[in-house]
Amino acid sequence: MNIVIIGGVAAGLKAAAKARRVDPAARITVVEKGKMISYGACGLPYYVAGDVQDINQLMTTPAGALRNQAFFKNVKDIDVLTETLATGIDRAAKEVTVKDLTSGEERKLPYDKLVIATGAVPVKPPLPGIELANVHQLWHPDDAKAVRAGLERGKFTNAVIIGAGLVGLEMAEALKLWEVNVTVVEMQNQMFPAFLDEEIAGSVAKYARQQGLTILTGEKVEKFTGDGAVEAVVTDKRTIPADLVILSIGVRPNVELAKSAGLAIGPTGAIAVNENLLTSDPDIYAGGDCVENTHIISGEKIFTPMGSTANKHGRIIGDNLGGGDEKFRGVLGTVVVKVMDMNVGKTGLTERDAKRLGYDYVTAMVGGHDRPHYMPGAKIITVKLIVEAKSGRILGAQAIGEGEVAKRIDIVATAITLGGTVNDLFDIDVAYAPPYNSPIDNVAVAALAVLNKLAGRLKGISSLTAKGKIDAGKTVFLDVRTPDECKQQGRLVCPSVKYIPLGQLRSRLAELNKDDEIVAFCKISLRGYEAALILEGEEFKNVQVMEGGINAWPFECEK
Repeated sequence: MNIVIIGGVAAGLKAAAKARRVDPAARITVVEKGKMISYGACGLPYYVAGDVQDINQLMTTPAGALRNQAFFKNVKDIDVLTETLATGIDRAAKEVTVKDLTSGEERKLPYDKLVIATGAVPVKPPLPGIELANVHQLWHPDDAKAVRAGLERGKFTNAVIIGAGLVGLEMAEALKLWEVNVTVVEMQNQMFPAFLDEEIAGSVAKYARQQGLTILTGEKVEKFTGDGAVEAVVTDKRTIPADLVILSIGVRPNVELAKSAGLAIGPTGAIAVNENLLTSDPDIYAGGDCVENTHIISGEKIFTPMGSTANKHGRIIGDNLGGGDEKFRGVLGTVVVKVMDMNVGKTGLTERDAKRLGYDYVTAMVGGHDRPHYMPGAKIITVKLIVEAKSGRILGAQAIGEGEVAKRIDIVATAITLGGTVNDLFDIDVAYAPPYNSPIDNVAVAALAVLNKLAGRLKGISSLTAKGKIDAGKTVFLDVRTPDECKQQGRLVCPSVKYIPLGQLRSRLAELNKDDEIVAFCKISLRGYEAALILEGEEFKNVQVMEGGINAWPFECEK
């Protein structure tokens, strides 16, 4: 078996390594246009930040061995051709034409099976001044090394990041650690527009601003100015001083080679593959950031480039190269990202997705400590759960907070993958001990909130709906926090707020009008829910709860 793999980073070399394990006799050749291979690209922002001291650490095994050409040849008997560009695929002759980028020499590599793992390329809009020095795309280790070197020399004072996505915000934190002024410019009206709902994104933006980042949403970059090196970013609303620009506006699949070979391209613009990761040619596999995936819930074809997915693709392809019949089920678009000390995660559909796809759904958003409040290090997180109303099938979840978020997102992702319902989220026997968790996990609490909504016991509204009611001026907002909490956390900017701590509510009911629409809340709205139940028990007819409480309020508060 003669196997040729185009692409030597995540999917390509994972496929090569797995193929070697299942077929010791195969001849395996990997073609990579760059110098570095098998590196952890997702670690680049952390190299810039200084968490990773040596960029070569992104290429090492857990035991410390450098994953270079010699390593793959000596340990795995895989030939890796670096600085070698694949320029064409002759499917009839089953040959790949490659060019040595150092010598210019061309030759043909015959194959029995071919793997395309060409990845994705960053979007680089044709804006004036984009070729100025110090305008970088953090897509390759060379970019990261250049930015880190400039930071070490104290070269940068004002950085502008274009795009409020995953890499953009990871870089914002990295640069802030170097005491650089950071401005993030996002064309859409919210942070993380690809995977967060508006109210969750608003809370993240509020937090980021409190940490000293300048967040500009709904703003379009028009050009970059400077004499040789960038000096400013000009948007449709202002001019921002900048001696460093990071372009982080997304990527597109690198499919030119596949297109020229006549392989089918899917509706997303990425290479179309079946569940075995075969292309339209039965002898050519494709995986990683150049292919499209199937969404497990909706069945839609989506383009979601992720290092985790690329590694899974590589393993499945490697197995199938050796005669296996492994299948890739699809993805949920699960992500997690750290924004300063806030953790942000998502899996499955957003509420926006559910609405677009026509689901009849219910949501619930709950706040709570990630472990018992009495434990050192306990932090509040907020979980938003989205559930199909009739079946109880879980559609998605989002979570934010300074506490442990990834574990909660992973619980929901697991339940969705296994076809779970909202009841399953409560039934799952998750681990409990005070250093790790509360007796009822945050995800289970969110599930109970959904069930209470479905049963009519909880009449919750989102922070966005609450803001609309404040602006309309016809609703009384009942704040049942203590005075000290109000001073510490700030007060709702609303002329019709009534402050009655929960412990005094029963004795002060006369201060409220039973005919008014009342929205109760507290820090996380657990006491808000209790207040609503008290009022309903006293025959108040129109009482609701602001879900997530003031902790998840995405708008500014007054002190």
